[in-house]
Amino acid sequence: MSSSKTTQFDEGRLMQVLVAPVVSEKATMVAEKSNAVTFKVLQDATKHEIKAAVQLLFKVEVKGVSVVNTKGKAKRFGKSMGRRDNVRKAYVTLQPGQELQLTGEAA
Repeated sequence: MSSSKTTQFDEGRLMQVLVAPVVSEKATMVAEKSNAVTFKVLQDATKHEIKAAVQLLFKVEVKGVSVVNTKGKAKRFGKSMGRRDNVRKAYVTLQPGQELQLTGEAA
């Protein structure tokens, strides 16, 4: 039996789980400090799916996944009120020695 769990997930689903990388000051600080990468993920994505998706797409070994749900803020647009979308972020910690380049730089 293989050690990766990618066989039990639908590959098409795994391709959709990661929505976008999060590029912010906090995400950069976390990446430098703890070898973790931050992604926006689908609202119904599980930790196991996120781990399998990162391993499939980027060919790296994942140590752990932490997930944060952020509620969208209520905002005014002129006279009317609007609401930002709820966001689910995943902090994916990589195994020591593993590296993930999300920027356009050639490694």
